[in-house]
Amino acid sequence: MFRRFIVRRVLLGVLVLWLVTLGTFCMFFVAPGDPARTLAGRQATEEQVALIRHDLGLDQPILVQYGSYMNRLIHGDLGQSYFNGESVGTLLAGDLPPTASLVLGGAVLWLAVGVSAGVLSATRARSLLDRTLTLVALGGVSMPTFVVGLLLLYLLFFQLTKAGWPIFPPDSYVPLTAGPWEWARHLILPWVTLATVQAAVYLRLTRGSMLDVLGDDYVRTARAKGVPERRVIYRHGLRAALTPVVTQLGVDIGTLIGGVVVTESVFGLGGIGQAVVQAFVSGDLPVIMGVVLIASGAVVVANLAVDIAYGLLDARVRLA
Repeated sequence: MFRRFIVRRVLLGVLVLWLVTLGTFCMFFVAPGDPARTLAGRQATEEQVALIRHDLGLDQPILVQYGSYMNRLIHGDLGQSYFNGESVGTLLAGDLPPTASLVLGGAVLWLAVGVSAGVLSATRARSLLDRTLTLVALGGVSMPTFVVGLLLLYLLFFQLTKAGWPIFPPDSYVPLTAGPWEWARHLILPWVTLATVQAAVYLRLTRGSMLDVLGDDYVRTARAKGVPERRVIYRHGLRAALTPVVTQLGVDIGTLIGGVVVTESVFGLGGIGQAVVQAFVSGDLPVIMGVVLIASGAVVVANLAVDIAYGLLDARVRLA
């Protein structure tokens, strides 16, 4: 039964991706606008525009263009950039590692901090610690990402370097192949920046979910049977309370893989976010569509992982 459920989810994900390809194609190629005119420039003649349109295949019927587009996608070809002729797949493959490193490392950090603080806050509800953590969470949610990033750069990079303690490196991304320590050292400040806002969200989400679960009948029954409080909280309470947390995590990771443009820009990491901004500015449609497909695929995969995690975390989900 569980295997059939996963197969259905995979097929649904494929359907979603197909609808995304259809929507993005219609948005960029059927909607008003002429990419050939944009590429040719204002001074181009009609003959030059027509030549560019023919080279790009934009003079073909819409159904032929879509069929050619889908045929390339099936074979793993995202097309070529309008401006430099380079493969979109090659361009995005170079931009994906910084974004993936930032999002996945940040996710580990914000989960560890947010869930731990949320459990602590829920088990000491209405105490001074709970109110303090609530205040911290509100502050974290209210802080714009670029403000957090610039503050960290000023305090932990500029001031420490000025004082003769160059602990944190300047803005850049170092591949994991250059060494795990250097890779992590260049990403510590971006991770903290991203996690500062996200951890606050997960703190509030975990706290609310834990308070709901700790009031359920089966938790009260476990306590009445003399089960140790630590086991009640972590074995019975937290496991069920993590269901909405996992849902939020799947959405966040899938969305952020599509581009963490603010954090990437503040720390000069490159990445998918900056690539899509440049593509929008220049009107490079194949690159934009490639980023949309990658982001959609990340969301589909993340939600499939969430569905699997549901069955592992909560037996009631498997029974349902």
